[in-house]
Amino acid sequence: MKHLIMIFSLLPGMIHAQTFIHPGLLQSREDLQRMKTAVAAKQEPIYAGYQVFIQDPASREGYKMQGPMAMVGRNPTVGQTTYDNDANAAYQHAIMWAITGQKSYADTAIRIINAWSATLKSITGRDAVLMAGLGPFKMVNAAEIIRYTNAGWLEADIQQTEKHFREVIYPVLKDFAPFANGNWDAAAIKTVMGIGIFCNDRFIYERALQYYVNGSGNGRLTHYVINETGQVQETGRDQAHAQLGIALLSDCCEMAWHQGLDLYGYANNRLLKGFEYTAKYNLNNDVPFIHELDRTGKYEHFKPSEQSRGDLRAVYEQIYNHYVNRMGLQAPFTKQAAEKIRPEGPGKPGADHPGYGTLLYTRLPGSAIVHNPKAAPGGIIPTGSNQQITLSWIATTGAETYSVKRALNSGGPYTTIATRITAANYTDKQVKPGVVYYYTLTATNAKGESAKAWEVSIAAGLPNAWKQQAIGAAATTDKAEYVGNGFSVAALGNGLGDTRDTCFVIYRLLQGDGTITMRINPEPGSQFTSMGLMMREALTANAVHAALMLYPGKTNTVEAPSWHVRLVSRAKTGAVNTVDTIGHALVEPAVTYGRLTGFYWLRLQRKGSTFTGFGSYDGNNWTLIGSVQLTLKKDLLVAIPVASGMPNSTMVQIDNVSVTTN
Repeated sequence: MKHLIMIFSLLPGMIHAQTFIHPGLLQSREDLQRMKTAVAAKQEPIYAGYQVFIQDPASREGYKMQGPMAMVGRNPTVGQTTYDNDANAAYQHAIMWAITGQKSYADTAIRIINAWSATLKSITGRDAVLMAGLGPFKMVNAAEIIRYTNAGWLEADIQQTEKHFREVIYPVLKDFAPFANGNWDAAAIKTVMGIGIFCNDRFIYERALQYYVNGSGNGRLTHYVINETGQVQETGRDQAHAQLGIALLSDCCEMAWHQGLDLYGYANNRLLKGFEYTAKYNLNNDVPFIHELDRTGKYEHFKPSEQSRGDLRAVYEQIYNHYVNRMGLQAPFTKQAAEKIRPEGPGKPGADHPGYGTLLYTRLPGSAIVHNPKAAPGGIIPTGSNQQITLSWIATTGAETYSVKRALNSGGPYTTIATRITAANYTDKQVKPGVVYYYTLTATNAKGESAKAWEVSIAAGLPNAWKQQAIGAAATTDKAEYVGNGFSVAALGNGLGDTRDTCFVIYRLLQGDGTITMRINPEPGSQFTSMGLMMREALTANAVHAALMLYPGKTNTVEAPSWHVRLVSRAKTGAVNTVDTIGHALVEPAVTYGRLTGFYWLRLQRKGSTFTGFGSYDGNNWTLIGSVQLTLKKDLLVAIPVASGMPNSTMVQIDNVSVTTN
């Protein structure tokens, strides 16, 4: 069973005392001072890295801004190069300001940030999420350095920039990119995380942390570095993207490290294994490879790709310096790769990656610095059953032990239920089925106790009257969880078949006439996913039913299914399913470029022998999908069926579920 991401178990109204460390994205205050001191002393190899850095036009004094523009886009491309060039310049001028103290560099960075923040209103195109995850990451890093190094940036401009990141960039990225290869997801994660830190917004920051460790897409760490050997989801695609994807994830780790979280060490140093595997293969060594179908069901690989093999990207110094020089671990192939291209140059093309790791990340062995020895834990992932609730989290860099606190209401009052926990996980066995619990954590060391972690919620099993079960050949490891305001569902199965259905359902009894309503959240874990509402006589695979299904219709391109609602029924046990009505293809805001990027509501109603389906974009204005006449039993099972439509499981989030009787 692949765990589910429960982003909507985060409670955005919560207020916590935990504060962010600034500057605290890719560079901390100590990092900036380390570079400044090393360059002044011409310390190698940092000075050699600096010499490469200053040759880049984006680092040179007198850079002429190429923008701003009110709209940029990718696929179709509108102003992408313009934005990326300016983002590179803003970040690299901020670094030059920190190293040299020369105010003209800061002034240029400020002009670029201010101009784009005041002007850019939208990022468009089929690949908008990828564009928003790359160049803007450079821009938010520039803003972070300038804001916290006394560069003379006006407070009004800082607030305008915060607003820009929240209202223009973040909305494009907030649901990440579960429909794509993992580097898209990883780019979105790191930029969401950076925005959260810069804007001092714990909710946004935690959203990124939770997706990194527990997301539905290929960019989740354990979905991208798919096993303990270090094989990467894009290893079979080409080596340029495989290297980029793990590098984007490493940026998340560096930011989290500065905030006191050991994301580098998550899942037994899984990221390091990905780098070692990738470096080894690109240094012309053999590596093990297993046949792999990705999380979307669209990308299947049978062997490592030779494309771009040996073309080492400027991504290895950061990882070498963390795992070897900070942590004292071994990384022989990463070390060889870093040495081969030292000093590292730019992370091109465009604004794909910062690069310049020799300058930015070289440090002495044993130089681990715990910036915040009392940092709160982050990225809490709860999983629940009727008998217990298990919590796991990202370890802090300075914790000796953890304490778990629980409440029956959001915000408390909390009761401490466990102390002196040394591992980054805990199982609460004192729970009651169907009850929603709210959890937080603190970390403790010799300097005291941290602030509380961001609160998460989950029920012990499903709410009263609701049950769950796989139908047909669907795997028994499928699972639904209730997180306080909705359901998270992991499911396999092919959906509603001709004479047999294979899906996973959440269900309850409906006596007589009634209506079930729900809202589907963006985005499902696979574009082959079908989901909907059902009234069914039994849980056998060939049972009589009426179902209202959101279905990804086939088109000429697998990347862009035609999402539409179908009313489907089986009039007799074992009979062939009948598609009674096919509704119109969904449009914006629910669907953009064939992706379920917005909310959509479904409603299924029974009145005697008439079963009627409705759809809605907002839950207020409803469109009739169709009706069917069926002779069914008085008492039925009302259900929410989900199927992945592929060999891997899908993940779906559903809320605003209601069942009413007439």
